[in-house]
Amino acid sequence: MSRWSQEVRRRREGIVFLVLFALTIPAANWLIGHVGTVCVPNGACLVPVAPGVMAPSGVMMAAAALVLRDLVQRRLGLAASSLAILCGAALSALLAPPALVIASAAAFLFSEFADLSVYTPLVRRGLVAAVVASSVVGLVVDSVVFLWLAFGSLQFLPGQIIGKLWMVLLSISFVAWQIGEGGSDECAPL
Repeated sequence: MSRWSQEVRRRREGIVFLVLFALTIPAANWLIGHVGTVCVPNGACLVPVAPGVMAPSGVMMAAAALVLRDLVQRRLGLAASSLAILCGAALSALLAPPALVIASAAAFLFSEFADLSVYTPLVRRGLVAAVVASSVVGLVVDSVVFLWLAFGSLQFLPGQIIGKLWMVLLSISFVAWQIGEGGSDECAPL
């Protein structure tokens, strides 16, 4: 494959990851208010993430956003990824239910930049390890910030972390497959 065709593929993949990253925001906001085995009146809909452990249903999309942000940076670079985070925080504030606007936007902003700060130095050592480490840091930050600002409580913290870890684990096979499908382990320039 020529250098030019590799670059075209890298850009196309980056745009796909960017679109999917952006879609996680409205999906998370919709899920939290509409999908769950239990929906608290004037509150979040909850899903089981482990035996006896519940979490707000948006956890799956929040975790997917962390992994997709890493892939955006991998294909489009640090500047595009940083801009995507800022746009994503604004989009999150616009689409969140009124009671969750600040919590949603702040959690998104802080968790995605935490993810970026861990992913960036680690990616040269290996994509999968960088995605796992950065996602774990990002999902903890996202969970703490969102729960504290939205509910003034960390009651659902274990559920948030477990639910997001499930999504990160599911996405790792995609990340590894994507490398094996001819998507080189090479990153876009910073």
